[in-house]
Amino acid sequence: MTSPEPVTAATAGRRLGKTPATIRKWAERYHAAQLGRQNRAVYYDFGDLATIDACIHRGDPVPATPADRDQLRAGYRNAA
Repeated sequence: MTSPEPVTAATAGRRLGKTPATIRKWAERYHAAQLGRQNRAVYYDFGDLATIDACIHRGDPVPATPADRDQLRAGYRNAA
């Protein structure tokens, strides 16, 4: 497992080419890994959000939990 990379919805949205609202909706719908809050900003694990994006892009089902998505990413690394 890799170290979590904390990002806000705005930062993740810029990096993934999505709106911050889309990122927040994914976080709600798929229970994305929240790493904490500072001031009013919520920080998510970028790797988890990127995995959600990749699953949606490929048309694959999104694994239900952050732990399941971690396992999916680990499987990709092992295959490479």
